Amino acid sequence: MQLTLEFGGGLELLCDSEKIHKVNVDLPHGVEDLTMKHLLTWVRTNVIKERPEMFIKGDTVRPGVLVLVNDCDWELSGQLDTTIEDKDVIVFISTLHGG
Repeated sequence: MQLTLEFGGGLELLCDSEKIHKVNVDLPHGVEDLTMKHLLTWVRTNVIKERPEMFIKGDTVRPGVLVLVNDCDWELSGQLDTTIEDKDVIVFISTLHGG
């Protein structure tokens, strides 16, 4: 499944300062639909290069990370249960900034 992952608001620093990632994600064994829960696990393993605790807490994103799936807030589409489809664009933006 081809996806575009975008990181902003400082989260790109956890990914070798690369903001946009074009990735191919395989479905976990025995799973028919890719969900955000599966994708976050995949991102933590394959995209985040350092300090994953700044991105993920437990099995979800840390408070202060805005998640958009095709420009729609994931809170409107089911959060971890949001189904991801081929060619979707998922954006992660940190709303927490130092001052």
